[in-house]
Amino acid sequence: MLTAALTAACGSANVRDEEARSAAQYNVELGLQYMQEGMNQVAMEKFRKALRQDPSLAAAHNAIAVLYESLGEIDQADHHFQRAVRLDSKDSRAHNNYGAFLCRQDRWEDAEPHFVAAASDPLYETPEMVYTNAGICAQRAGDLDKAEIYLRKALEAAPEYPVALRRMAQVSMEQGNYLKVRAYLQRYQAVARHTPQTLMLGIRAEEQLGDRNAVSSYRLLLKNNFPDSPEARELSGQP
Repeated sequence: MLTAALTAACGSANVRDEEARSAAQYNVELGLQYMQEGMNQVAMEKFRKALRQDPSLAAAHNAIAVLYESLGEIDQADHHFQRAVRLDSKDSRAHNNYGAFLCRQDRWEDAEPHFVAAASDPLYETPEMVYTNAGICAQRAGDLDKAEIYLRKALEAAPEYPVALRRMAQVSMEQGNYLKVRAYLQRYQAVARHTPQTLMLGIRAEEQLGDRNAVSSYRLLLKNNFPDSPEARELSGQP
């Protein structure tokens, strides 16, 4: 009888734990929806409720960390990102988010292992985003060789990913490889619309390569499509 009672009690506890986790996950999903709609206060209430229901839910820590960072509460964001990856070391989204957060805090050496952890997950749906984030972070840190390595990995995963193509053009420009800038911009143009930044890259690269026709074409596109952009004003000599 004692054994049966203990088994029943254990079973009830498991049910309560599962119900609490389910409720917490539901509140995380609600919070994310509210956050996307700009209702940050309601989102914060949902995330905090989720953590009260299940303090060990990594997804809740990840979500509230993202919100805290958007509100400028960096220490709180860092705390919850750490909790998220400690509670679930295989949570690739949390690793990617934490890596991007650390990058924005100029902590490249701390960020890189989290990008690697996220990208090493064979089930992660968008590895090109992780590798691109790592490449952007390395570029900001001044490590152009590593930036190129990660951006190449992004393009191996998704050859037409526009963000990686644009960033590779920027890295190539910083490396002084203008033919590569041209090649990456051609690939970018095939899958996405030019921005003022990509048009300016094209102008600078073609000036170095001596192709006046290409320079004129890029200048015309910039003037006609983005006349009020800082890049267009720079070309016209306006402050």
